[in-house]
Amino acid sequence: MVVEIFEDLFGSTVDPLDKKTKDVRRFTFSNSDTKSSVQVITWGATITSLKVVDNKGEIADIVCGFDDIKGYQGENNPYFGATIGRICNRVANGKFKLEGKEINVTKNWNNRHQLHGGLIGFDKVVWDIEKVDKKNGSVTLTHINPDGHEGYPGELKATVVFKMNKIGSFQVNFFATTDKTTAVNLTNHSYFNLAGHDAGSNKLYEHLIKINADKITITDEDSIPTGGFMNVENTPFDLRQIDNLGVRLRILDAPGFDDNFCVNNDSNKTIKIAKAYHRPSGRWMEVSSDQPGVQFYTSNFMPDSVKNESPIVGKGGAKYWKHGAFCFETQKYPDSVNHSNFPTTVLTPGETYSHEVVFNFGVCDD
Repeated sequence: MVVEIFEDLFGSTVDPLDKKTKDVRRFTFSNSDTKSSVQVITWGATITSLKVVDNKGEIADIVCGFDDIKGYQGENNPYFGATIGRICNRVANGKFKLEGKEINVTKNWNNRHQLHGGLIGFDKVVWDIEKVDKKNGSVTLTHINPDGHEGYPGELKATVVFKMNKIGSFQVNFFATTDKTTAVNLTNHSYFNLAGHDAGSNKLYEHLIKINADKITITDEDSIPTGGFMNVENTPFDLRQIDNLGVRLRILDAPGFDDNFCVNNDSNKTIKIAKAYHRPSGRWMEVSSDQPGVQFYTSNFMPDSVKNESPIVGKGGAKYWKHGAFCFETQKYPDSVNHSNFPTTVLTPGETYSHEVVFNFGVCDD
């Protein structure tokens, strides 16, 4: 078999929802042809490792993470590799209207807004194993989120399917159903550095980046969308043609990129939306999705070595700093629940939320 799946124990922990001690299982997907591998754990339906070769045939892990479950539960974990929900990104002032009723959700961002699902989001629970399909190279995890959790109405069943195919692509499919009208916007929050997860900011600045988007959503000082849009033409946000990330960060009037790019996709089908290329290693990554937005984030809130802040200590003792990795978080627009002109995140009984993202990898000399 080209693609194999191996299961083992990553640790055990108390699930914060039902207070039961549960095993955290780890699944390793490996492709003998491409020499690539991906590891996923049931804590937070989290991608913990993603290894690919470079132009010299050397293998490196290109996503940030931790060696054990305690690392993922630490307060300094910036959602490494996790599935985010019920609503990823921000909810302004921790409230929105649904069917004429005001919904108040927990506020965990500046004590004013909600970020990434609240205090106990989908990243902080143990997901159930629904199916391991070794023939098709996939693992299906599910999470039943109770009615009223973090303020959201309805019992929500969330499903994530992780799949590796014969050419080494890694695919993530999200699904959700509800018994009451609610709001859903899921994403995966992996942090990438194609030079290696421990390569740091200098190597990140070597990357070339491309995003297929003509505009971004305008945000205020709290990174909350105003409801308006800005055309990227003649701005540092114009990444429609591949360009150097380090140069763009230097001319950007901000600590870094943390912006929702409005993808040019009128078909609602899975298309290529973004690409990253690291010339010295030859590694490239291409992201395809059926979502209307992608949050491009350059780890601006990670510890700053210039300010002598203590680093996040990750896998193998790696020290993670500001600008040490980037994220492509495919999504509906942030705070869509408060903007009628944004793609809707409302989910009603009988409907199924669906979201697909595919990560393709390869190497080239230039």
